Amino acid sequence: MTHRALILGALAVGRTRVRGIAPGDDCRATADCLAALGIRILRPDVGDEAEVEGAGLGGLHAPRSVLDARNSGTTARLMMGVLAGHGFSATLTGDDSLRRRPMQRVADPLSRMGARIDTTGGCLPATVTGAGLRAITYKMPVPSAQVKSAVLLAGLHADGTTVVAESVPTRDHTERALRAFGADLHTGPAGISVTGGAPLQAVDVQVPGDPSSAAFWAAAAAGLPGSSVVVEGVGLNPTRTGFLRVLERMGAHVQVHEDRMVGSAFEPIGTVEVRCGTLGAAEIGPVEVPGVIDELPALAALATHGGALVVTGARELRLKESDRIAALAAGLRALGADIEEYEDGFRVTGDRPLSGGVADAAGDHRLAMAFAVAALGASGDSIIRGAGAVSISYPGFFDVLERLCA
Repeated sequence: MTHRALILGALAVGRTRVRGIAPGDDCRATADCLAALGIRILRPDVGDEAEVEGAGLGGLHAPRSVLDARNSGTTARLMMGVLAGHGFSATLTGDDSLRRRPMQRVADPLSRMGARIDTTGGCLPATVTGAGLRAITYKMPVPSAQVKSAVLLAGLHADGTTVVAESVPTRDHTERALRAFGADLHTGPAGISVTGGAPLQAVDVQVPGDPSSAAFWAAAAAGLPGSSVVVEGVGLNPTRTGFLRVLERMGAHVQVHEDRMVGSAFEPIGTVEVRCGTLGAAEIGPVEVPGVIDELPALAALATHGGALVVTGARELRLKESDRIAALAAGLRALGADIEEYEDGFRVTGDRPLSGGVADAAGDHRLAMAFAVAALGASGDSIIRGAGAVSISYPGFFDVLERLCA
């Protein structure tokens, strides 16, 4: 949500004020890419606010050097959509992990719209040469909110109305943000459509707390007897709260209170309370996976505390910051869990307490947090290698964990 607020603020007319900016390295990567493209982003020395001086549609400038998305797939894919509508060439790269992630799925529809996208074997580095774009109707072969967002952002600059059709609904942060900034966007039976050329207008934006980060605290409270947690100011977008329904199926007690729509916030915000219950078994299949894809490591960690979890239809996890299925299985097994790896998912059976051990997060922020949640139920000490990866999305994670466990 922070990524989208910054990007649309850069493409709008006027000064956009963004409150609640997420603190991780991923969002800083987006801000730095925009700055390299000529966008002025004003931030105080402390706090979570920023003001973005918009350049309008097509108003970005050619960068003097390669744009570095670091570890952020959201940055890389959304920026490809933005750059496609500008009349210059720019090269995007990232760290070793990001350079292994698939980008051809973004390049293909953008090429159909008229941009030239030169990838490196379907991955980064990728050079985007923008052009006058033509609108297309694009049927998504694989559910992906990032690919959908890239096409819609390119559609802002296209001649005509671009339509994206999804077989399975994915998170709708981009659609909500586009509406908030005044885009000519509609959702109907044919798909999500955006008409190019309509100017965006600067707004004040309140970004809620990240549901994927909150999921780790919810899982920890749900798994530890006598525990509860209250998370305030968290985003309650219906496309992001699927993990709460899974928590309930696994036996946790969940209460949700929608507080308000803050100012020009384009996302519902509220409070989530989770209490430990009697854990049982749950299954997550292909239809449900897109809505909980980022929360699956947290839910797997919960399953080690009791009950069981079976996930299928989640092969996309192998294309994240790590091969998230293989690394999750290896790490939880090292801590003493009973976990079976599938080609498109996994099964965790929490029929015994973890023993503790040494788990490797494989440079993956969500795995580092998942292993920490699992380790809370172990009989012995646990070591998480590569735990510094949490800085990608949640730099203060271990400080908060220490306070909650005090």
